[in-house]
Parts: sequence; structure tokens; C-alpha cells
Amino acid sequence: MMIYWRTPEEYIHHLRTVLEALRKNELYAKFSKCEFWLKVAFLGPVVSKEGVSMDPQKIEVVTNWPRPKNSIEVKSFLGLAGYHRRFMQNFSRIATLLTNLIRKVAKYE
Repeated sequence: MMIYWRTPEEYIHHLRTVLEALRKNELYAKFSKCEFWLKVAFLGPVVSKEGVSMDPQKIEVVTNWPRPKNSIEVKSFLGLAGYHRRFMQNFSRIATLLTNLIRKVAKYE
């Protein structure tokens, strides 16, 4: 489960609530195995005051993806690219060409 906090104070409040619930139920965490205040990158869009856009690092991954050598690699690429289809103009037209390669009756060339 992923929870987002708007302020550090809200984060501290939730953390305190969780730790108190653990203590109340006699459950303990080994703090050497815990990490707090992490910044984590997710597979999602970037939301800014300019609007919603694709993460530049993800664009680089898609554009630098190695050329598929078989239908399994085409499926893998389509899965990655399909996740970001809302940011790609004419995605369905482009993907149709690749989708045709993974049909059982089509010969992969």
C-alpha cells in the first residue's frame, strides 16, 4: 500500500500512529531494518504546474530499447510502451504494426 503525505507533519503523525499501534499490540520493528524519509521514483507520470507529462528517464528507456528479435521481445516492448500510450501521439497506429508481428499466423521478420 502506498500512502502520500502533503506535509512532513502529516508524515510524522501517521508514523507515530503506526508505531503506537505496533507497541499496543506488542509487535516490534527492528529499526536497523527500517528506512524513513525515502524519496522513491515510481513508474508514473510527472505532475507539475505545467501539467501531466511522461518522466524524461522513462522516455529515454523507451527510445533506447533494443530492437526486438522475436515476438516475445515485441510483447515486452509493447507492454512498456503501452503503459505510456496516453503521452504518445498516434500510439494505436504505431502499435498496430508491432501487434501484427505477435500474431500466430504472422511470420516474424
